[in-house]
Amino acid sequence: MKPTRVELIKRRHKRLRKKVTGTPERPRLAVFRSHKHIYAQIIDDVAQHTLVAASTLEPTLKTELSTGATCEASAAVGKLVAQRALEKGIEKVVFDRGGNLYHGRVKALAEAAREAGLSF
Repeated sequence: MKPTRVELIKRRHKRLRKKVTGTPERPRLAVFRSHKHIYAQIIDDVAQHTLVAASTLEPTLKTELSTGATCEASAAVGKLVAQRALEKGIEKVVFDRGGNLYHGRVKALAEAAREAGLSF
């Protein structure tokens, strides 16, 4: 039986997380993509603490965007999470694409975060 899309994403994410971990010096930028929204968190895996988070469900972004399932919405989330990270003094992160392919909305979020000042 052919694995479903969700099973393939979980398999890739599990494989990816063996190598990608966030430290206090270089936390992990984790991305979760659903059909309607996209979420980004900057996580310190050593302390098991979320330092910064942003998503398309936030009131400021929700009023600006018609839907949370576009590349424009993902770019807005990437820019917002980068701004919040820079305010807290976080400049370098490790990118965790969450098992999704680096394409489309995930790529738009990553590029917007880079343009806003994060390095990874």
